[in-house]
Amino acid sequence: MAKADYYEILGVSRTVTEVELKGAFRKAAMQCHPDRNPGDKAAEAKFKELNEAYQCLSSADKRAAYDRYGHAAFEQGGQGGGMGEGFGSSMSDIFDDLFGDMMGRSRGGRAGGRERGSDLRFNLDITLEDAFKGKTATVNIPTSISCEACSGSGAKPGSKPRPCGTCGGQGRVRAQQGFFAIERTCPTCQGRGEIIDNPCTSCAGSGRVTRERALSVNIPAGVEDGTRIRLSGEGEAGLRGGPAGDLYIFLAVKPHQFFQRDGADLYCRVPISMVQAALGGEFSVPTVDGQQAKVKVPEGTQSGKQFRIKGKGMPILRSRDLGDLYIQAMVETPQNLSKRQRELLNEFESISSTTTHPESNGFFEKIKDFFDQLSH
Repeated sequence: MAKADYYEILGVSRTVTEVELKGAFRKAAMQCHPDRNPGDKAAEAKFKELNEAYQCLSSADKRAAYDRYGHAAFEQGGQGGGMGEGFGSSMSDIFDDLFGDMMGRSRGGRAGGRERGSDLRFNLDITLEDAFKGKTATVNIPTSISCEACSGSGAKPGSKPRPCGTCGGQGRVRAQQGFFAIERTCPTCQGRGEIIDNPCTSCAGSGRVTRERALSVNIPAGVEDGTRIRLSGEGEAGLRGGPAGDLYIFLAVKPHQFFQRDGADLYCRVPISMVQAALGGEFSVPTVDGQQAKVKVPEGTQSGKQFRIKGKGMPILRSRDLGDLYIQAMVETPQNLSKRQRELLNEFESISSTTTHPESNGFFEKIKDFFDQLSH
C-alpha cells in the first residue's frame, strides 16, 4: 500500500510555516496520544504516523528532499521515514512542550518535593490624601508560613524525608509504549520525590501552618486607584520548605467629598450666588495638600466656567511634577424668595436689555426667526 502524503497526514499545505506545522502536529497528536486512548491500536498507529510526518517536515533538509522526491527520498538505505538514529533525542523537546502539562508536570518538574507557594492578593483602601502624600501602611494578612517545628520539611523533628523508592527521588517514572518512552508523575510520592514516614504533628506533613502576619507596605505619593504593589516572597509559604509566593497589594482610592480625580488633575465644583456671578467677587477653596487657594470671579461669570490653579493637583509617580486643580463655578438659582426679593427681581427684569442677557436674547431671537420662516 502506498504511504500517505506527510502534508495530508498533518492536515497542512505545502507552504506551511514552521510555527503552523508545530501547531498542527500538537493539535492532532493530542487527540490520538496513547495516554488518552489506552488500548486503542488505531490511535497508537495514527500517533506513530503523525510523529513520522512531523519528524520529516520539521527538518529543513528532510523536508526539501521530501518535496523533491517524495517518500522515495528515504527508501533503500535512507532515513526510514524520519525514524532513524537520534529520533528519541530530537523529539524530546517537542514531547516535553506538547505533553508535559497533560502528564501532570511542567518541564522543570518538582525539585525534591519543594513546591513554590501561591501568590496572594490583598485589597487596601486609602484616602485621596494618602495617595497625595504617600504613606506606610500596616496590613494584617492571614497566610501560610513555614512551620517552625519542622523548619518547613514536613517531617517530625528528629527525622527527615527519605527519597521515594519508586522514582528514585525524581518525582517521575518512565513507561515504554511502543517506540516511545512516556514520563508520568510518580504515583507513590505524587511527584514530590520524597516520602515522609513520620509527618510533623504541627503541620501534618505539609511544612507550613496558617498564621496572621503584620506587614508594612510603602505607598508612594501619586498612586492611582487600581495600583498594584508587589511584595516579593511575602505570599504563601511553599510546601516542604519550597520558596514562598508573592503578595500583591491592590489599592482602592476612596471617593472624596470635594475632589474628583482624572490622572494627575483634580476637579472641584463650587456653587456661587447669582449676584456674585453677575458682579464678580472672590472665594476660597481647599486644596488636597490641606491649604486654601483663592479664586477671583470676574463680572458676568456663567455657570460651568472653569478656573485653573496650576500645581495644586496630584503628584505624578516617579516625577516631581504636580497636576492642576480645576474649579468649576456653578451659578445657583435663588429659592424660597421673599415678597421683596420677588419685587426686586421683577424690577430688574423689566429694566434689563439685550446687553444684560446677550446669550438668552440671541437664542430666543433665533427661535422667533425660525417660526417666522415656517409661517411663510
